[in-house]
Amino acid sequence: MPQFETTRPVKHTAEQMFDLVADVERYPEFLPLCEALTVRSRKERDGKVLLVADMTVGYKAIRETFTTQVLLNKAERVIDVKYIDGPFKYLDNRWRFEPSGEAGSNVVFFIDYEFKSRILGALMGSMFDRAFRMFAEAFEKRADTIYASA
Repeated sequence: MPQFETTRPVKHTAEQMFDLVADVERYPEFLPLCEALTVRSRKERDGKVLLVADMTVGYKAIRETFTTQVLLNKAERVIDVKYIDGPFKYLDNRWRFEPSGEAGSNVVFFIDYEFKSRILGALMGSMFDRAFRMFAEAFEKRADTIYASA
């Protein structure tokens, strides 16, 4: 039942950070442990986008693919991720992007998960904890690269 939550102030707008995190197809380019990401379906309704995506994560010889439902709510600057299938017993993830100052924002990241297998949890658990701590930094570095000239 590991949980991780962090709030990071960044020098990019809440809208820019939302767009960056919502661009899930690009995750393999910069996100630690993410080896592949495929969007199975994309539906738009009421100003929101609902994705179903498969993400493959790897660490040394271990590879796992899991499926999530991702709700992109641009108006509220929130991204909710719900678990569908894979090596977890459950996974709940939420991103919130809050304006702060003239051109900055706070990125709030929360994740709560548990692996189905105790062995897999023991093998990947501590590595996942480190990875989640690196995720916020990876997104911030990506934003610095993409929005440097903006």
